[in-house]
Amino acid sequence: MSAPDVVFVTGNANKLKEVKMILASESSKINLINEPLDLEEIQDVDLQSIALAKCKQASKLLGPGRPVFVEDTALCFDSFNGLPGAYIKWFVKSMGLAGIVQMLSGFENKGAEAITTLTYTDGEGHFHTFQGVTHGTIVTSRGPTDFGWDSIFQPDESHGQTYAEMDKAAKNAISHRGRAFAEFKAFIATEFK
Repeated sequence: MSAPDVVFVTGNANKLKEVKMILASESSKINLINEPLDLEEIQDVDLQSIALAKCKQASKLLGPGRPVFVEDTALCFDSFNGLPGAYIKWFVKSMGLAGIVQMLSGFENKGAEAITTLTYTDGEGHFHTFQGVTHGTIVTSRGPTDFGWDSIFQPDESHGQTYAEMDKAAKNAISHRGRAFAEFKAFIATEFK
């Protein structure tokens, strides 16, 4: 029996590449397909609500019976009580990385949490949510700037490197996305035996 198709909805090529790397060990259990659907994102501070709404929308667009998952990533500043959170993508687009670093210049605490929330549906109306969190510090940009805010986030566990400076395998081992997908991989192992 061939592996079932599971659709990952994202238009972000870097995110797709990273997820394929993280899920490589599960390639015998699922056939990962990408659909770059343009989904509406509800405005909310509850990351699970955002991911669930996106997954429901994707499932409706793709049709019944198709397993699908979406993920949403947030960057939450300790000094801002969790903001910008899910809005980080728009902050990066409108302010740039230097502007985001500057936002924290008046605060002693530069701590932040990177959070990925992944929601999966089996296509039969059952939804499952997985979340990964990595704590770190917002720093002046170091390393390549081609993947979101990776160059300004220095995880506590990275030995002083930003995500952008890290080897991809090392990053995936401690990243918010890697942790969320570790939970998803454990679920896949039981779901698709």
